[in-house]
This record gives sequence, structure tokens and C-alpha cells, in this order.
Amino acid sequence: MEPPIEINHSGVGDWTIVEIRGEVDVYTVPVIKQYMIERLADGHRRFVVDLRGVAFIDSMGLGVLVGALKRVQSVRGELKLVITDAHTKQLFALTGLRHVFPIYDSVYQARRTS
Repeated sequence: MEPPIEINHSGVGDWTIVEIRGEVDVYTVPVIKQYMIERLADGHRRFVVDLRGVAFIDSMGLGVLVGALKRVQSVRGELKLVITDAHTKQLFALTGLRHVFPIYDSVYQARRTS
């Protein structure tokens, strides 16, 4: 059975926009981790991860995002998040991760803000 997740990416300038739809949890974390590792191996360094299509995220999901951020930073890259869901924003606030990740309301805003 396939994990309940869909991941796509596109390029806008030197940014790689990674769009995630579905659930980010213990079952889908390996898929997300591998996807980000492959993008880094392909030479991508600047990421906007669009989580607007994410219906649910658990602690494992938060962990995979932190791991992706560390890998991206280790190659002097950038990783920004797009989050519009109030519950997801609250989760990032409660865990202190809003101070770790730059979080924006749109892909456009994330790309334009340094």
C-alpha cells in the first residue's frame, strides 16, 4: 500500500518548490526524507517546502523537516516553509520550531524574502 502522500517539485529561478500533499507522519517520513536527499544530490540548494496541502503532521513529520533543514544548511543552502493552516502554525509555535524555520503564507512571499 502506498503512503497517503504526494510530493512534487518545480523550479522557480534558483528556488526548488517542494509541494507536499497528504499526511506527514511515521508512514510517510521515509518518502519525504528520500525525496529531499535526492533533490540535494541533484544539486538543488534553495528550497521552499509548501505544506499548504498537508492534512496532518506528527512528531516524526516535524523531525523529517528538521533533518532536511540540517542537511540543506550543511551545504550552505536555504529551506523555507509555507504554512497557512492555523493548527499547523500552532504546532510549530508550541514546539518552538517557528524560531527554527522561516515560515511564510505563500510561495511567492517565501521566495521574495531574504
